[in-house]
Amino acid sequence: MSRGRLLFLAILNLIGFLGTVVVNGLSNALPINGKTAGELSDQYPNLFVPAGLTFSIWGVIYILLAIFVIYGLIVATRNNPEKSSFIENISVFFFVSCLANIGWIFAWHYEVVPLSLVLMLILLATLITMYLKLRIGKSDSPRIEKYVVHLPFSIYLGWITIATIANVTALLVYLNWNAFGLGEPFWAIAVIIVGIGITLGVLLTRNDIFYCLVVDWALLGILLKRLTDPTPVQSVIIITIVGMVLITVGIIVQIIRRKVY
Repeated sequence: MSRGRLLFLAILNLIGFLGTVVVNGLSNALPINGKTAGELSDQYPNLFVPAGLTFSIWGVIYILLAIFVIYGLIVATRNNPEKSSFIENISVFFFVSCLANIGWIFAWHYEVVPLSLVLMLILLATLITMYLKLRIGKSDSPRIEKYVVHLPFSIYLGWITIATIANVTALLVYLNWNAFGLGEPFWAIAVIIVGIGITLGVLLTRNDIFYCLVVDWALLGILLKRLTDPTPVQSVIIITIVGMVLITVGIIVQIIRRKVY
């Protein structure tokens, strides 16, 4: 790929990233439509919603994405085919993910919950695509690329996996779904088990402890939130703790076996 094309894609990444950061900042500073993201989450109470501090992971995600974008600009100016392949492989998908993220913020703040889920699914799909195209956990990329390209998307995808499940539960609350009469605890446990299963699958097939650490963090947030509920649901608390233990043990085993990408 020509140097000009690489630089164009790297700049496209920068524009998408800056747009996402600015809109995200304004969403809480203004806030958009007069409500913060946390206040909106409180409108759709369910047993999968984590404690507010859990959302601080967005700061980590944006810092890592900033490093990725800057690294892409540096690599693009040097036109080294061996180091710049990731720019060609994922830049378009990254830009689409930024647009989906921005769109989600507006849809969520203007309380168009069904649209917010559609946009969240688009964001999830682009992140999965980038994850696979980068061959995270299976490639022999240089260590610097694993730190500044793979790591940001491991953490980003881990969080959006959980956020997508949360968005689905919010939509069900929005629609006043009766859960087929099985009760909210049953479905909360079901989606937590699904999240745990996906996470352990990623750990076993990709050796991606960073993805798993994010899910552990989300489960900790769910646990803290459930412990402070007026009437704590013990079954949800127990399955959350079990999930955290399983994932943490899995991470430790992979580290001991030195199976970490």
